[in-house]
Amino acid sequence: MQRSLFALAAFALTTGAFAADAPKRQVLFFSKSAGFEHSVIKVKDGQPSYADKVLQELGAKNNIVFTCTKDGSVFTPEGLAKFDAVLFYTTGDLTTTGHDGTPPMPKDGKETLMNYIKSGKGFVGSHCATDTFHSRGAQIDPYIDMIGGEFLSHGAQQKSQIGCADASFPGCSACKDGYEMHEEWYSLKNIARDLHVLLIQNTTGMNGWMYQRPAFPATWAKAYGKGRIFYTSMGHREDVWTNAVFQSVLIGGLKFACGDLPGDTTPNVEKVTPGAWTVPVAPPPAPKTDKKGDKKADKKK
Repeated sequence: MQRSLFALAAFALTTGAFAADAPKRQVLFFSKSAGFEHSVIKVKDGQPSYADKVLQELGAKNNIVFTCTKDGSVFTPEGLAKFDAVLFYTTGDLTTTGHDGTPPMPKDGKETLMNYIKSGKGFVGSHCATDTFHSRGAQIDPYIDMIGGEFLSHGAQQKSQIGCADASFPGCSACKDGYEMHEEWYSLKNIARDLHVLLIQNTTGMNGWMYQRPAFPATWAKAYGKGRIFYTSMGHREDVWTNAVFQSVLIGGLKFACGDLPGDTTPNVEKVTPGAWTVPVAPPPAPKTDKKGDKKADKKK
């Protein structure tokens, strides 16, 4: 932990010196939950969510102004015009009202977002951003193709070893030797072939059928038109949002997405995680039993 804190401090000093000569960056933090709503982005009694508060603190230190909203009506060309990048912590089909009852995106909101990024803007996704706009059957959703991977499943929260594939990328020097973290780890499918993998999910020893697979990407960057994409699977737990490694990786990704710091997007996924496309299959459900523990037999009435 001391090494991680030292690396974060060095990174903060570097970005602070850079930020003094740079304009404040405007980032839209969008946390609508059309599907499951995570605790870190729940708004209670009209107060900012846990993630909102952390981002405001990080923004003040890193020359970033965060606009936090769950209102999807912002996804018009005019609504996005002022932002340098968009940060997603979302679930489900965002063009529907969904579980949290907040206004949805316009029907063409997803296309508007992708055109915005292609024009040269930035996109950052944390954790459940890959649990958004799911594909149907073999047809991969354009949003999933854009972000670079899709949520498959997750098991119980547990400690896991994360490896580092590119410590030179902004923010990743904090975890150049890899690290262990207790988190809700996503198992992913439909992993794109054009990813520049930064952090690797090592699955050895993990509990759950969804992790019985070779190592796969956990954090990456990629190009999208003239724009820049960054995603990390971290971000479920409150203590992760205050973790030095997560904050360093997230701010590095935001600096990259906004165009303030260069980052390599050369595809390396087939080299560093060659087994990423081996997707596990859920086991069949256990047979139902009666109160005595005997298997229930089908009875004709």
